Amino acid sequence: MKQFLSFLRAALVLVLLVPGRFAAATPAPTRIVSLNGTVSEIICALGHQAQLVGVDVTSTYPEALTKLPKVGHNRNISAEGVLSLNPTLVVGTTESLKPEVAAQLKAAGLQVHLFKQEYSVTGTKQLIRDVAATFGAMAQVPAVTAKLDADLGKVKKATAAPKVLFIYARGAGTMMVAGQGTSVEKALQLAGARNAASGFSDFKPLTAEALVAANPDVLLLFDSGLDSLGGKAGLLQIPGVAQTAAGRTGRVVEMDGQLLTGFGPRLGQATAELASKLK
Repeated sequence: MKQFLSFLRAALVLVLLVPGRFAAATPAPTRIVSLNGTVSEIICALGHQAQLVGVDVTSTYPEALTKLPKVGHNRNISAEGVLSLNPTLVVGTTESLKPEVAAQLKAAGLQVHLFKQEYSVTGTKQLIRDVAATFGAMAQVPAVTAKLDADLGKVKKATAAPKVLFIYARGAGTMMVAGQGTSVEKALQLAGARNAASGFSDFKPLTAEALVAANPDVLLLFDSGLDSLGGKAGLLQIPGVAQTAAGRTGRVVEMDGQLLTGFGPRLGQATAELASKLK
């Protein structure tokens, strides 16, 4: 019996000295690559920012995300670029990743979660819940949506419902206008404004004739787009602009692109800012 007890004591000492030999292996932390700025923002709002190891170029908020490795714009994401960051999970929206690239990532053994995004208050809240469910973070959802509702409650819509034309610009050689059903149009409606463009969906090239025909009260651009034109002075030199009500009064509004069109946790903040600038 004494020999048996001595054996047990020796075994116990061995376990205490070398715990790693007997303990279950610690699961490796999740390494996330996000291919959508709104999904990235939600992940951060839910407390999982530390797990992000790479993002697309639209992931600009919070500012710390700008320091992470970039895998390109969602229109030209390659499987190789994503795989180079050794992720275990890739997330985005159903519109942020080509099906063939998603198939390549899955074939490489990665988990891929693509969320459906609807450009509305209800759709934003659903997206937050969907992302939270994936990360086991449902407990954080009430605080995030409560902040969104509080911000929306501060919105003071433009009473005159101004007619606004959004111009997507990357220099004078690349200029598009936002049509019906776009995130820009939905943002304008939430702020109490009207889209000056009608009769088409998605985006189409800007022409001087269409610009004059739309005759917007206000021209709206991303701040980066306005910069690419040389600021307000450069925009007013674009053919057709001077012949519009916005051109004659100089009513030009600029906003951060991800804030304006992201439809994420900052939707209320974006709507309030847009409504204020349209007054």
